Amino acid sequence: MAAPSSPGGRGLTGEELLALPAVIDLDTANKALMIGRSTGYGLAKQGEYPVRVLRLGNAYRVPTAELLKLLGLERRQVVGPDDATGGRAEGHALAACQ
Repeated sequence: MAAPSSPGGRGLTGEELLALPAVIDLDTANKALMIGRSTGYGLAKQGEYPVRVLRLGNAYRVPTAELLKLLGLERRQVVGPDDATGGRAEGHALAACQ
């Protein structure tokens, strides 16, 4: 997955973080944490990356939920009144962890 672009080319916005899939590549995690590629890969190889890194073959993957938690954010479900069937209309919102 290529890292989404954001204004100024640095970091990721809250909306971009929220739109990430459950697991992301290390380059995208590096961008979210605003660390360079070689620093991120070095930390991952040494087992010192700030969140858990999954090694899948030759690829590194990072669980998005752990990244969001590190950044003080969480995904939460929002129930909307639009669902006329009485079921839950689900969406996502971004909230600061307390």
